[in-house]
Amino acid sequence: MKNIGLILSRELSSYLRTPSGYVIAACLLLVNGLLFNARAVGTGAKYSSEVLQQFLIDAGGTTMIAAVIFSMRMLAEERANGTRTLLFTSPVREAEIVLGKFLAALLFLSVITSLTIYLPALIFIRGKVSIGHIGAGYLGMFLLGAATLSIGMFASALVKNPFLAVLLAAVFVTTFELAWWVGQITDPPFKTFVSYVAPYMKHFHPFRRGLVQLSDIVFYATVIGVSLLASVRVLQSQRWQ
Repeated sequence: MKNIGLILSRELSSYLRTPSGYVIAACLLLVNGLLFNARAVGTGAKYSSEVLQQFLIDAGGTTMIAAVIFSMRMLAEERANGTRTLLFTSPVREAEIVLGKFLAALLFLSVITSLTIYLPALIFIRGKVSIGHIGAGYLGMFLLGAATLSIGMFASALVKNPFLAVLLAAVFVTTFELAWWVGQITDPPFKTFVSYVAPYMKHFHPFRRGLVQLSDIVFYATVIGVSLLASVRVLQSQRWQ
């Protein structure tokens, strides 16, 4: 646990020392604000619950995009900067490296996402929504972001170039989401199986409606666990190359 904490602290400080972390945070907040004004609020009359649901749909998408971008700050950057050897020769295990980096990225992303809370709070000026609905939506965004980060971690472990890591992570995530659309034009039981793997279209949408389902939580936990384990295995195979 001590090594994980040290790596987490090191990674968090790197996010705060470099401008890229602030640029990503500023862009995410700006885009969420613009989308809230243009799409969630819009120009026509809407129920407060409709405004909140549209905000959560858009915010979930921007959270995924930000998580994919964070892929460049994970393992691929260590290889590009030549600091991976230092990590491998230090007395830390591959699992500790993966967990420390993942938790740092997740914490930073969660802070940025939490800063958007003022947007649904604006609904209370002229309307009323359930606090539980807002909480469910943000829980869904946290899980969606964590799952996307874990996929990005795996992509980052496979390549040397940070930008290639972002591209590969985007390909993985897009492939999962395309599976949902493929499922819409197929028949059961293949439809059910294919659609199940879509983190956003299948498993995030109940959260934006205020529904917290155990099956969706289990799905996200499984994706995170499998992706991080795969990242550890890739690092183990690279350590002795």
